[in-house]
Amino acid sequence: MVKVGILGAAGYTGGELIRILINHPDVEIVFANSESNAGNRVADVHEGLLGDTELCFTDQMPFDKVDVVFFCFGHGKSEAFLKEHTIPANVKIVDLAQDFRIKGNHDYVYGLPEVRRDEIRKCQHLANPGCFATCIQLGLLPLAKAGLLTDDIAVNAITGSTGAGQKPGATTHFSWRNDNMSVYKLFTHQHLHEITQTLNELAPAGAPRVVDTLNEGYEADGITVDFIPYRGDFARGIFCTEVIRLKNAMSADEVAKLYKDFYADAAFTHYSDAAIDLKQVVGTNKALVHVDVFGRKVVVTSMIDNLLKGAVGQAVQNMNLMFGLDEKAGLNLKAIAF
Repeated sequence: MVKVGILGAAGYTGGELIRILINHPDVEIVFANSESNAGNRVADVHEGLLGDTELCFTDQMPFDKVDVVFFCFGHGKSEAFLKEHTIPANVKIVDLAQDFRIKGNHDYVYGLPEVRRDEIRKCQHLANPGCFATCIQLGLLPLAKAGLLTDDIAVNAITGSTGAGQKPGATTHFSWRNDNMSVYKLFTHQHLHEITQTLNELAPAGAPRVVDTLNEGYEADGITVDFIPYRGDFARGIFCTEVIRLKNAMSADEVAKLYKDFYADAAFTHYSDAAIDLKQVVGTNKALVHVDVFGRKVVVTSMIDNLLKGAVGQAVQNMNLMFGLDEKAGLNLKAIAF
């Protein structure tokens, strides 16, 4: 039995993580930390868990009693937390923030199972990918590996309101968000760092370089990922379209085969021959991908639930790999039928 501690357990990701782990056959939640909610029942905060658990929040952090700790912090807080607290060397860490996703002076493995499964199995510390980054990368990975990314990539992706976190804000207020759409962080979304990193690592030798425009600007030589994020008027999910211009034309069957072969062994990422829609993934850890081909242009549609495959579902998938468990354990989550 894997003994788990959760930090930042009162937010959306914390609640979803608890929902999954209380039903995981190989997990025991030892503590769910929240200083502001210490002593309160989890089900009084995450009301959807009423009747499912009697777990209470605590302000304690007994790291010596757990095998793994999940960091459900806001971005920038994980690194700061580790400077002020000591976690035993034998305790694994799964960080859902962006603090350690980019390679640097740390030992965190970037936790995208579709390309890092073997590294994840061996790692002690893991940086869980971002939600937009997961959805966008899963739409591009087969083309990147085949060396077919040779021109700028146009990406449009719309996310649900839970992607902004639980703390209320002007752009999450129901009366503003409902029946509305808006663009934000145009070409400057922070997930571009990790997207660029993965695409360059996966590309074959001699393939054009993908430019990290956040660091290098748009004057640098190479391919750019021109990402326009949208706020949607729904709660959960990411719907993404990507337009890629190929150097040489390929048939739709040839492109589809690239995707089918690439994801043949993936636990949760599936290629669909038919067009896909958001309800197929909401509430699940699935990622669905579909391609259409128009001459030299490929249009990829990819989608995930931002809180699950885009956050805690993928984090549990990674935890399963880190502890040698069935990769799908605890993640048999069903989509809404209609």
